[in-house]
Amino acid sequence: MALSTPATELVIDDLTGDPATANLGRTWRLVTDGVMGGVSRGRLSPAEREGRNCLRLQGKVSTANNGGFIQMALELPGNPPVDATPYTGVAITVSGNGETYNVHLRTSDLWMPWQSYRASFVARPEWHTVHLPFTDFEPYRTGQALRADRLRRLGIVAIGRDFEADLCVARVWFYAEPGPDKR
Repeated sequence: MALSTPATELVIDDLTGDPATANLGRTWRLVTDGVMGGVSRGRLSPAEREGRNCLRLQGKVSTANNGGFIQMALELPGNPPVDATPYTGVAITVSGNGETYNVHLRTSDLWMPWQSYRASFVARPEWHTVHLPFTDFEPYRTGQALRADRLRRLGIVAIGRDFEADLCVARVWFYAEPGPDKR
Protein backbone atom coordinates (compact mmCIF):
# COMPACT_ATOMS: atom_id res chain seq x y z
CA MET A 1 0.00 0.00 0.00
CA ALA A 2 1.74 3.13 -1.15
CA LEU A 3 0.99 6.30 0.75
CA SER A 4 1.00 9.01 -1.89
CA THR A 5 0.09 12.01 0.24
CA PRO A 6 1.70 11.97 3.65
CA ALA A 7 -0.64 13.12 6.40
CA THR A 8 0.11 13.65 10.07
CA GLU A 9 -1.31 10.19 10.69
CA LEU A 10 -2.59 7.03 9.05
CA VAL A 11 -5.27 5.36 11.16
CA ILE A 12 -4.88 1.59 11.28
CA ASP A 13 -7.88 1.12 13.58
CA ASP A 14 -9.99 3.44 15.69
CA LEU A 15 -12.76 0.94 16.51
CA THR A 16 -15.50 3.08 15.01
CA GLY A 17 -16.86 0.21 12.90
CA ASP A 18 -16.90 -3.55 13.27
CA PRO A 19 -14.57 -4.13 16.24
CA ALA A 20 -12.92 -7.16 14.67
CA THR A 21 -12.14 -5.37 11.40
CA ALA A 22 -9.56 -2.60 11.32
CA ASN A 23 -10.03 0.61 9.33
CA LEU A 24 -7.61 -0.77 6.73
CA GLY A 25 -10.07 -3.60 6.01
CA ARG A 26 -8.26 -6.51 7.63
CA THR A 27 -9.41 -8.59 10.61
CA TRP A 28 -7.64 -8.68 13.97
CA ARG A 29 -6.95 -12.20 15.14
CA LEU A 30 -5.72 -13.89 18.26
CA VAL A 31 -2.46 -15.82 18.02
CA THR A 32 -1.01 -17.78 20.93
CA ASP A 33 2.11 -19.83 21.48
CA GLY A 34 -0.10 -22.90 20.97
CA VAL A 35 0.93 -22.69 17.30
CA MET A 36 4.33 -23.99 18.44
CA GLY A 37 3.38 -26.19 21.39
CA GLY A 38 3.08 -23.58 24.15
CA VAL A 39 0.29 -23.55 26.71
CA SER A 40 -0.59 -19.83 27.00
CA ARG A 41 -4.31 -19.13 26.74
CA GLY A 42 -5.99 -15.97 25.60
CA ARG A 43 -9.02 -14.32 24.10
CA LEU A 44 -9.60 -11.26 21.98
CA SER A 45 -12.99 -9.62 22.23
CA PRO A 46 -14.76 -6.32 21.69
CA ALA A 47 -15.24 -4.46 24.96
CA GLU A 48 -16.03 -1.10 26.47
CA ARG A 49 -13.85 0.42 29.17
CA GLU A 50 -14.67 3.77 30.77
CA GLY A 51 -17.00 4.65 27.90
CA ARG A 52 -14.52 3.78 25.13
CA ASN A 53 -14.86 0.97 22.62
CA CYS A 54 -11.80 -1.25 22.48
CA LEU A 55 -10.45 -4.65 21.59
CA ARG A 56 -9.52 -6.48 24.77
CA LEU A 57 -6.65 -8.96 24.88
CA GLN A 58 -6.87 -11.13 27.97
CA GLY A 59 -5.28 -14.34 29.09
CA LYS A 60 -2.59 -16.21 30.92
CA VAL A 61 0.88 -16.06 29.44
CA SER A 62 2.90 -19.16 30.34
CA THR A 63 6.51 -19.92 29.56
CA ALA A 64 5.88 -23.64 30.16
CA ASN A 65 6.63 -25.95 27.24
CA ASN A 66 8.80 -23.31 25.50
CA GLY A 67 5.87 -20.92 25.20
CA GLY A 68 5.29 -17.41 26.38
CA PHE A 69 2.93 -15.20 24.35
CA ILE A 70 -0.56 -14.18 23.35
CA GLN A 71 -1.05 -11.64 20.60
CA MET A 72 -3.61 -9.58 18.74
CA ALA A 73 -2.29 -9.55 15.17
CA LEU A 74 -3.24 -7.62 12.07
CA GLU A 75 -2.00 -8.37 8.57
CA LEU A 76 -1.50 -5.05 6.80
CA PRO A 77 -3.04 -4.70 3.32
CA GLY A 78 -1.23 -4.33 0.10
CA ASN A 79 1.11 -5.74 -2.44
CA PRO A 80 3.61 -4.12 -2.36
CA PRO A 81 3.79 -3.88 1.45
CA VAL A 82 2.75 -0.79 3.41
CA ASP A 83 5.26 2.04 3.04
CA ALA A 84 5.20 3.95 6.33
CA THR A 85 8.35 6.00 5.65
CA PRO A 86 6.35 9.29 5.73
CA TYR A 87 5.65 8.51 9.40
CA THR A 88 7.72 8.58 12.58
CA GLY A 89 6.32 5.46 14.25
CA VAL A 90 3.35 3.61 15.72
CA ALA A 91 0.98 5.13 18.28
CA ILE A 92 -1.59 3.26 20.33
CA THR A 93 -4.24 4.37 22.80
CA VAL A 94 -4.42 1.74 25.53
CA SER A 95 -5.60 0.92 29.03
CA GLY A 96 -4.29 -2.07 30.91
CA ASN A 97 -3.24 -3.72 34.10
CA GLY A 98 0.14 -2.03 34.59
CA GLU A 99 2.08 -4.76 32.79
CA THR A 100 4.64 -4.38 30.01
CA TYR A 101 3.51 -5.32 26.50
CA ASN A 102 5.12 -5.16 23.07
CA VAL A 103 4.31 -3.95 19.61
CA HIS A 104 5.82 -6.26 17.00
CA LEU A 105 6.27 -5.32 13.36
CA ARG A 106 6.98 -7.73 10.54
CA THR A 107 8.24 -6.81 7.11
CA SER A 108 8.54 -8.54 3.76
CA ASP A 109 12.23 -9.05 4.65
CA LEU A 110 11.37 -11.59 7.36
CA TRP A 111 10.60 -15.21 6.57
CA MET A 112 10.62 -17.10 9.86
CA PRO A 113 7.57 -16.71 12.14
CA TRP A 114 9.66 -15.86 15.21
CA GLN A 115 11.41 -12.89 13.54
CA SER A 116 10.13 -9.38 14.22
CA TYR A 117 10.98 -5.84 15.25
CA ARG A 118 9.93 -5.10 18.82
CA ALA A 119 9.25 -2.14 21.07
CA SER A 120 7.82 -2.26 24.61
CA PHE A 121 5.39 -0.12 26.57
CA VAL A 122 3.62 -0.20 29.93
CA ALA A 123 -0.18 -0.29 29.82
CA ARG A 124 -1.29 1.83 32.77
CA PRO A 125 -4.87 1.45 34.06
CA GLU A 126 -6.01 4.86 32.77
CA TRP A 127 -6.44 5.49 29.06
CA HIS A 128 -3.26 6.91 27.56
CA THR A 129 -1.47 7.13 24.23
CA VAL A 130 1.93 5.58 23.66
CA HIS A 131 4.17 6.75 20.79
CA LEU A 132 6.77 4.23 19.59
CA PRO A 133 9.17 5.68 17.00
CA PHE A 134 10.37 3.24 14.35
CA THR A 135 13.91 3.91 15.64
CA ASP A 136 12.93 2.25 18.97
CA PHE A 137 12.00 -1.07 17.34
CA GLU A 138 14.75 -3.63 17.90
CA PRO A 139 15.36 -6.53 15.52
CA TYR A 140 14.55 -9.91 17.04
CA ARG A 141 16.28 -12.97 15.56
CA THR A 142 17.27 -11.10 12.43
CA GLY A 143 20.32 -9.10 11.47
CA GLN A 144 18.35 -6.82 9.19
CA ALA A 145 17.37 -3.30 10.20
CA LEU A 146 13.70 -2.35 10.19
CA ARG A 147 12.54 -1.03 6.83
CA ALA A 148 9.38 1.00 7.35
CA ASP A 149 8.70 0.79 3.61
CA ARG A 150 8.07 -2.97 3.81
CA LEU A 151 5.52 -3.41 6.61
CA ARG A 152 3.33 -6.51 6.42
CA ARG A 153 2.02 -7.13 9.93
CA LEU A 154 1.47 -5.43 13.28
CA GLY A 155 1.01 -7.30 16.55
CA ILE A 156 0.28 -6.16 20.08
CA VAL A 157 1.75 -8.83 22.31
CA ALA A 158 1.82 -10.06 25.90
CA ILE A 159 5.12 -11.94 25.95
CA GLY A 160 8.15 -13.35 27.69
CA ARG A 161 7.16 -14.16 31.25
CA ASP A 162 4.38 -15.80 33.26
CA PHE A 163 1.63 -13.25 33.91
CA GLU A 164 -2.05 -12.38 33.50
CA ALA A 165 -2.57 -10.17 30.46
CA ASP A 166 -5.39 -7.64 30.34
CA LEU A 167 -5.04 -4.93 27.73
CA CYS A 168 -7.62 -2.76 25.96
CA VAL A 169 -6.66 -1.10 22.67
CA ALA A 170 -8.87 1.75 21.45
CA ARG A 171 -6.82 3.19 18.59
CA VAL A 172 -3.73 2.27 16.51
CA TRP A 173 -2.07 4.53 13.91
CA PHE A 174 1.14 5.60 12.24
CA TYR A 175 2.05 9.10 13.37
CA ALA A 176 4.24 11.72 11.70
CA GLU A 177 5.09 13.95 14.63
CA PRO A 178 6.49 13.07 18.04
CA GLY A 179 3.88 12.64 20.73
CA PRO A 180 3.95 13.89 24.30
CA ASP A 181 3.92 10.43 25.93
CA LYS A 182 6.63 8.17 24.58
CA ARG A 183 6.09 5.33 27.07
